[in-house]
Amino acid sequence: MIRKVLLVDDDRAVREALGQTLDLAGFSPILASSYIEAKDHVGLDFPGVVVSDIRMPGKDGFALLDLVRKRDPELPVILLTGEGDVPMAVRGMAGGAFDFLEKPCGPKELLAVVEKALQTRAWVMENRALRREAKRGDAATRLLVGASPVAEALRESARAAARSGAEVLITGAPGAGNSKVAEVIHLLSAAAPRAFVKLPAAGLTPEALEQGFARADGGTLYLDEVADLPQPAQFALIELLEALPSTRLIAGTYRDLAAEARAGRFHPDLYWKLEGVKLRIPSLSERPEDIPILFRHYVQLVCEQSNLPMPEITPAVAARLMAREWPGNARALMSEALRFATGMGAEPEEESLGLAERMARVERSLLAEALQRAGGNATEAAAQLKLPRKTFYDKLARHGLRPEDFRDA
Repeated sequence: MIRKVLLVDDDRAVREALGQTLDLAGFSPILASSYIEAKDHVGLDFPGVVVSDIRMPGKDGFALLDLVRKRDPELPVILLTGEGDVPMAVRGMAGGAFDFLEKPCGPKELLAVVEKALQTRAWVMENRALRREAKRGDAATRLLVGASPVAEALRESARAAARSGAEVLITGAPGAGNSKVAEVIHLLSAAAPRAFVKLPAAGLTPEALEQGFARADGGTLYLDEVADLPQPAQFALIELLEALPSTRLIAGTYRDLAAEARAGRFHPDLYWKLEGVKLRIPSLSERPEDIPILFRHYVQLVCEQSNLPMPEITPAVAARLMAREWPGNARALMSEALRFATGMGAEPEEESLGLAERMARVERSLLAEALQRAGGNATEAAAQLKLPRKTFYDKLARHGLRPEDFRDA
């Protein structure tokens, strides 16, 4: 285990003496004489702890404590004071210091506090690594494909919904993939080892609904297009949710369920039960930069399943895909990928469009692609496209694009 200690003290003799004590005890001290020297070492990735004198010329130990708290509130800071000033120590602890020591402090006292702080830091770093690993390999990352901020927000929403344990209402345009998101929520939840049962709500009888709950048996029951659930089944569903709370319900709809409830076509009690946790799936038009990524993913799936060679997806193909409207969303893009992978063509159906509209769509896709590559930096994106800044901004306004929408959260 890395046992780094950033030791900050303007007194050279004290700094070197404490550094030697730490070194002999098996720690790896980093010596700094001021806030300025210390500030570049602290951050989320620093695996050690900070030991800092309070009284220093310029920015003092409290300033360093404030900086550390802003960069990483879980990085332990141990403050040293030679004044025996209790109010000063209280201020440090209230400000988030891990502990404080009076100078001169004995080696045993110093090493004990540093050891305790390092154990705390090691626990924090280990948990962060586990969370990162879990995110890289979890169902949201594997199944909800996309690199845009909108796609990442969808993944985070799915994780949050899974943690809640409550009923979930998934909304989205036709073809957006409600059932896939429902399955992701199930796989991320504590119910993952149990069954995931999917039923179409249209024409569902109370008896079939009860059988669905029995099959799920403590897992997850997903009702597709819940707005079509007949009224007898709606009443039965309310009772089943009360009687069988161990089985989780996730419902999907492409319609405005609140409007259905106001019109008397959907039971208001059931609506409010589902409305507690809502998750909306964005349409492809809201994240055009993800279209080539999703298309490649779908083509790869088809090729793997059908033992076909992976065809080349050229930038021209990607640009045309981004320029096309996708009212059928992911489902339509999957169909296009199937045709492309099997050699049946994947050219967008642009015959009905005029030249101006086709060119406008291509221009919009190229602008969005440049902004995505530049991380929302408009100056860099304009330079990529060899456009003057004013021309670039005029084009962004014409196509309703904003650089801030492409910046990392």
